[in-house]
Amino acid sequence: MKINTQTGLMKTVIIVIIAVIILGYFGFDLRTIIESDSVQQNLIYVWNFVVNVWNNYLERPALYLWNDIFIDLIWESFVDNMERIKDGQPTDIELNAPEPAE
Repeated sequence: MKINTQTGLMKTVIIVIIAVIILGYFGFDLRTIIESDSVQQNLIYVWNFVVNVWNNYLERPALYLWNDIFIDLIWESFVDNMERIKDGQPTDIELNAPEPAE
């Protein structure tokens, strides 16, 4: 069974478009709402909060996971093995597999 991951994005886009159409039908002007001072202040507050959380709590673990785990352990090994496959050489899995019992 193949799962189509694009349908989730398409459903979200369609729902957002329908929501904007419905709001327009009922007379809501999104530009006026978004440009109002109170909404702008709220967006600035939320953005500053997100930046603060990233800088003080999430940046170091996220960068550790990205640089030391994903890049060093996974990506470099993947690239090395793809180069070996391209050159017709055995991969790490083939080199480290146990010998079959006779």
